[in-house]
Amino acid sequence: MVAWWVIRYPSERRNKRNTIIRNERDRREWTLLTISFIGLGVIPGAYVLTGFPRSLNQSFAPYRAWVGLALFLSALLLFRVTHKALGLNWSVTLAVRQEHTLVTDSVYRLVRHPMYLAFWLWALAQVCLLQNWFAGLSGIIGFGTLYAFRIGREERLMRETFGPVWDAYVARSWRLLPLVH
Repeated sequence: MVAWWVIRYPSERRNKRNTIIRNERDRREWTLLTISFIGLGVIPGAYVLTGFPRSLNQSFAPYRAWVGLALFLSALLLFRVTHKALGLNWSVTLAVRQEHTLVTDSVYRLVRHPMYLAFWLWALAQVCLLQNWFAGLSGIIGFGTLYAFRIGREERLMRETFGPVWDAYVARSWRLLPLVH
């Protein structure tokens, strides 16, 4: 969580200067963000601090811990690269800024939503690192809920904002994983 905040905080400060002209920040958006935060932050944090619920612990497996570490480091790297590529276009919520541009280079060359991919990697890392059924899977459930109910809305917002340029980008890119989705 600390590494995530260290990466995200400069983008939050910098982007306050770029005025939002269209914002989809409504109750649904905040509910989805809250569910994701609970699954990726609150539940794992509570587990690490208290060990609850111990009854759902699994045996420690070093290979899972190493895989989890690799996944998490990959997630942080992708998260950082994505923030850098987005620059002033970045926003926590679904928003279009005054100087918004469609980013189609860097990590966005092949994948339209690399930040979501970073969060999926984080959720998978959580399963491996927190060898507890409840705490481990909470990230997949929390972020999975946000992804399922937000991705279509985000792509509609981009289509309405960028029109044919967005459609051309969609035709040559993958939503999340090259050659898969």
